[in-house]
Amino acid sequence: MRIGELSRRTGVSPRSLRYYEEQGLLASTRTAGGHREYGPLAVERVDRIQCLFAAGLCSATIQELLPCIYAQERGDPAPDLLDNLREERTRIAASVERLERSLAALDAVIDRARPSPAIAHAGAQRR
Repeated sequence: MRIGELSRRTGVSPRSLRYYEEQGLLASTRTAGGHREYGPLAVERVDRIQCLFAAGLCSATIQELLPCIYAQERGDPAPDLLDNLREERTRIAASVERLERSLAALDAVIDRARPSPAIAHAGAQRR
């Protein structure tokens, strides 16, 4: 299938699909006219890549993980897969903790900036 068909079937833009190729996440062959041709498993692979991006992984990490994931699915040993996934989970959890602290700090600033109900009520009575 060509890039437009893959894009339609996955909901991923052709630009993103070309990026996936540049990053070594997706492979295609070329027709005599230079058009990209993708194999029948490309839809599943793009879906998997999208899931990994949605989980917060970067393209370099996805490139490292994909061979391990596919090896494990074929029944081949993939000993580094769980270690890599655990490392990524730890990294994401740390990011979430930092974001939660930032959110709490913003909430505190917003709460301090709100007028108290008594002050708001007094202001309304003066009008």
